[in-house]
Amino acid sequence: MSDQPRDDSEDEFRDMLRAFLSGNSEIDPSKLASAAGLPSDPAAVQQLMAQLQNAMQASTDGVNWDAARTQAEQIAGTASLAVTDQTRAALDQALHVATLWLDEVTSLSDSAVAPRLLTRAEWATATIPVWTQLAEPVAVSISDALTSVLRDQAPEEMAGMIAGASQMMRNLGGTLFAMQLGQIVGQLSKEVVSGGDVGIPLLEEGQAALVPQNVAEFGEGLDIPAEEVQLYLAIRELAHARLFRHARWLRLHVISSITEFAKGITIDTERLEELASSFDPSNPEELRDAMASGALIPPKTEQQLHALARLETTLALIEGWVDVVTAQASSRLPRWNAIAETVRRRRATGGPAESAFGSLIGLELRPRRLRDAAALWQQVTDAVGQEKRDALWSHPDLVPTSSDLDEPGALVARLLAPAPEPDEMDQALEDLLRSEESKGSDSSSDSDSSSPSDSSPGSSPSSDDEDQPPAV
Repeated sequence: MSDQPRDDSEDEFRDMLRAFLSGNSEIDPSKLASAAGLPSDPAAVQQLMAQLQNAMQASTDGVNWDAARTQAEQIAGTASLAVTDQTRAALDQALHVATLWLDEVTSLSDSAVAPRLLTRAEWATATIPVWTQLAEPVAVSISDALTSVLRDQAPEEMAGMIAGASQMMRNLGGTLFAMQLGQIVGQLSKEVVSGGDVGIPLLEEGQAALVPQNVAEFGEGLDIPAEEVQLYLAIRELAHARLFRHARWLRLHVISSITEFAKGITIDTERLEELASSFDPSNPEELRDAMASGALIPPKTEQQLHALARLETTLALIEGWVDVVTAQASSRLPRWNAIAETVRRRRATGGPAESAFGSLIGLELRPRRLRDAAALWQQVTDAVGQEKRDALWSHPDLVPTSSDLDEPGALVARLLAPAPEPDEMDQALEDLLRSEESKGSDSSSDSDSSSPSDSSPGSSPSSDDEDQPPAV
C-alpha cells in the first residue's frame, strides 16, 4: 500500500502530459518546438510530439539518442542529393591525384581505407555516434538539473507528482536535448565539405570522405575551375585522414579530451530556477534563448580552462599540420592560395550550426591558435624536413606543446641539436650489451668451425668429397 501514492502521482503526471501531447494544454506545441530550437512546421511538431510520447512511455532511464539520429537524418535527407556518376568520376580522379601529390610532401602513408563520397544524409548517419558521445555528459547534467529544479520549484500540491515521475522527466528532458543535437547535426550536414571539415575525427580511423553536394556549393562564386576546388579539398581531406591513421593514439586522445571537458560542465541551477519560477507557457522562447546562448552553463572552472587549453592546442596542431601539408601538395594549382584563403575565412567564422553546438555543450570547435600552429609546422619543415616533422606525431610525448607555439625557434633548436652523449651508466650498459653480443657471436662461430671435424671415421663423405676425382 505504501507505493500507492507514488503510483497515483505518476498517473496524474502522465495524464497531465497526455493532455499536453494531445493539444489540450496552455502550451502551444509549435512554440515548444521553437523553444527547443526545432522547426515549428507541422511535420516537425508532429515528430516532436511523437518523440516525447515515446520518451514518456520508455521504461529506461537516460537520453534517447535515437531521437538525435532520426532528427539529423530527416533534416539532412530533405536537402540531400544523390551522387551522380559524372560527379563520382570527377571526385575519384581528384582523390587519385591528391594521393600522388601528398606522397611527395609527407612521409605518412596513404590510408588503407578507401575514401567515401557521402550524401548529406549519409554524412549525418555516419557522424551522429561521435556527436552523441561528445554531448552525452552535458545532456545528462541538463536532464538531472531540470528534474531537480522542477521538483524544488513545484507547488506543494504538485510536489508528490513531480517526485514520483523523476525518471519520466529525465527522459523528456533528454529527448528534447537529443532532438536539439539532431537539429544541429542535420544543419551541419549542409555546411561541411568533408569528414574532417570541423577539425575533430568524426569518422573511423583513417577514413576520408567528401560530401559532393557541399563541395559544389563551396566552389560557387569563387571564379575558380571546379576541378581545382575539388582537388584542393581532396588533398586537405586525405591529409587529415593520413594523420589520424599514422598517429593511432590521436583520435582517442581528442575524443576523450572533449568528453572529459564536457563531464566537468555543471548546469546553473539558479538560472534554471529563475526560468522555472517565471516560466510563461504561452512564451516558451525564453527557454530557447537561455539554451542557445549558453546561459545555463556557468563560467568554466580553473581545471576546465587548463583542459580546454590543452585541447585547443591539439586541435590547432592538427589543423596547422594539415594546412602546411596541403599548401605544399597543392602548389601546382594556379589558384590554390585563393581557395586556401576561403577555407581560412570559413573556418574563422564557422557556420550557424557550429555556433549552436558551441552553445549546447560549451565548446567551440575552432582552435584559436591555428595560425601559430601552421607557422610552427612550416618552420619545422624548413629546418629538418618532412620526415622528422612527421615523426613528431608518432607519440604523444613528442608532439609540440603550447610553449612551442609561443617559441617555435626553441623546438627547432632542439630538433637540430646533436644527440646527447651517453652518461656513465648508459655507456656501461651499452658496453655490456656489446660484450654479450660478441660472446654469442664467438660461440656461434666456434660451433660452425668445429662441425666438419666432428664427423666420425665411419660417417658418410661430404658432397665435396664425392665430387673429387680418384687419385692417380
